[in-house]
Amino acid sequence: MEFAPEDYTRHYIMQALFKLMSENEYEKISVKDIVEKAGVGRATFYRYFKCKEDVIVYYFDHNTQKFIFSQRYFPRCKDDYIKTVKSVLTTFKENIKPFKLIRKARLEYLYLDYLNKNFVTTFENDYPDSEKYTPYIYAGMLFNLSMAWLDNDCNDTVDNLAKIIVNAIYFE
Repeated sequence: MEFAPEDYTRHYIMQALFKLMSENEYEKISVKDIVEKAGVGRATFYRYFKCKEDVIVYYFDHNTQKFIFSQRYFPRCKDDYIKTVKSVLTTFKENIKPFKLIRKARLEYLYLDYLNKNFVTTFENDYPDSEKYTPYIYAGMLFNLSMAWLDNDCNDTVDNLAKIIVNAIYFE
């Protein structure tokens, strides 16, 4: 996946924030610290982000775009859903370090808000006749399972968790 020039800048800022989060408490990290680590100016930071939390939301957006780019089909049966959930969980597991930093900083709510927003949008676009609370069920399930899995250092297998999630949806 190719980056536009402004995406490189955002990416440098994102990497700088996560590097700083691995070395310091989140609350003690300033925008000045981030821009110095990223090698960009303060105005550049504010061109793309309003605050530090926006950098983390960009991280979620970036990974979601990579995930969407890798998906080439619309799930139509239980096996398709298992494959999709496995892909989501694999992406999560590949990003365990940033998620641990997010959890350590007590910013998990950003992840839940992000999941809620994206599930609502997906359901509005792809399943317009669904109940209005259904997207929140999916987002909550994925959030809670991923946080519990993270707390367990992602030791359970992707295959096992994907089956658990899909079986809960299919009531098996």
